Amino acid sequence: MFQDSPIYDRLVAERGDVPTQTRREAERVSRELEYVMRPLQSFGATPPAERPASPGAGWQRTALLPGSRPQ
Repeated sequence: MFQDSPIYDRLVAERGDVPTQTRREAERVSRELEYVMRPLQSFGATPPAERPASPGAGWQRTALLPGSRPQ
């Protein structure tokens, strides 16, 4: 990317290769997140079976008429 850039070479010599270090750290964090987000698979347990989707099975807001109160 910056092969012929003396300014970039000098910055790398002074401060280290920050883009490469950042990329490695991002890859490490990504691997850790992948491990943490799949705890059942990492312990050999089987994940719960997914429920079939049915219409109206999700959260729904119910409107109240003016002056009415839930019992």
